[in-house]
Amino acid sequence: MKFTLLTVMGIGLSFSCLAQEKWSLEQCVAYAVKNNVSVKQADVQARIDRLTLEQSKLALYPSANSQHSGGYQFGRSIDPTSNQFTTNEILFANHSLNLNADLFNWFRKKNTIAANDYSSQASAARFEKARNDVALNVATGYLAALLSREQIHVAEVQVQQSLEQRDNVKKQVDAGALPELNLAEMETQLANDSATLIGAKTDFKLKLLQLQALLNLDAAAPFTIDAPPAANIPVLPLSELEPALVYNSALEHLPQQRINDLNVKAAQKNVQVAKAAMYPSLSFFGGLDSRYSNAQKLLPANFQPGTIPIGFVNVNGTNYIVNTQENIPTGFNKNTYFRQLSNNFSQNLGLALNIPIFNGGQARINWKKSKLNVTMQELQKEQDAQSLKQDIYQAHTNAVAAIEKFNASKTALASAQKAYDFARKRFDVGLLKPIDLITNQNNLFKTKINLLAAQYDYIFKMKLLEFYKGLGIQLHN
Repeated sequence: MKFTLLTVMGIGLSFSCLAQEKWSLEQCVAYAVKNNVSVKQADVQARIDRLTLEQSKLALYPSANSQHSGGYQFGRSIDPTSNQFTTNEILFANHSLNLNADLFNWFRKKNTIAANDYSSQASAARFEKARNDVALNVATGYLAALLSREQIHVAEVQVQQSLEQRDNVKKQVDAGALPELNLAEMETQLANDSATLIGAKTDFKLKLLQLQALLNLDAAAPFTIDAPPAANIPVLPLSELEPALVYNSALEHLPQQRINDLNVKAAQKNVQVAKAAMYPSLSFFGGLDSRYSNAQKLLPANFQPGTIPIGFVNVNGTNYIVNTQENIPTGFNKNTYFRQLSNNFSQNLGLALNIPIFNGGQARINWKKSKLNVTMQELQKEQDAQSLKQDIYQAHTNAVAAIEKFNASKTALASAQKAYDFARKRFDVGLLKPIDLITNQNNLFKTKINLLAAQYDYIFKMKLLEFYKGLGIQLHN
């Protein structure tokens, strides 16, 4: 689902919003999405999964590694260049370059890439879901703050009416037309209405603080909200939000459903990855190698024929020396470091066939586990779909009830307003006691508050259905 709650926002939104006096719902959502910790965590996890996918793609290429070592050996040891036993102290060095490439492994790497690709897409959808969850929470807090602000307006009107009535009664008491008891009753009502107004203002401040907490905004920062009156907030007709229609749209647009689909596909690919581990694999290898030892300090350079005694034989009691002809070195060159590396240079190429025979059942058990994981992901998908359908049908039922309650509240307000108007006229001509007027006034105040609560409850229930349908939550056309 496209993140419809966000409009065009620049990178510096978090700083520009702080300088504004009033925040719209869109600005609150944008700021919360950018600064919420859970959203940041989901973003980091999405980037980690993308790197995992990138690494699995690079694993298709042959691996090449170069090893270099050097050391000092003493005592009885083997000369690494001549492979002869020696007691000399030797300074040695070894250098090698090895190459390895998989030729065939039953598409294990290919399926790993596919599984990681699905997991990366699921992680991206999970990031989108985190943003949507934050947006929904912010919208809920924003509407609660709007309701609290409207209750302040109603309480202010109530206080103003009580003040006017108190002043009117006071004039009549001063003129001797009414007893002081009436004035005391009016002053008590004014005090109660003033306390209600103070409570409404306090509740509004608390709602703002709660909204700031959702935004991860400093509680000490200046903050207030700006939105159209409830009557101007656009709401789709209930006929366009039938639960079956909303459910089908939610399956297509909500991130959680894409997450489940992608998790199932990733699990299915991992089954093939686990199965490949039970079959032989063929790979190619090659390498370069050379070594150096300071035990070989000299290297013969020139030779000449010579006679070398190798023993003797006894003939009739007489020993005769036995000689052999060999090339005897007459000149030597230093066997330098690079000359030894050249003389000791070796290469190797080959094929390696790895046949799994018995490994404690690890490969087969992993394969069976991967198949069970597919079943687990499919069950999770089914459970989430059932929960989503239940939530949507419940939200629709609540919306219908909210509409009926809102309409009933409007009827109740009209009746309460009419009763108050009649009571006020009778009070003005002295036909009604102040306590009876106060009762009608309090009934009217409660009815107005109930109407506001029903109105915003109706708006939220309808906006929730719009959210499930994939339309986001907006307070403007």
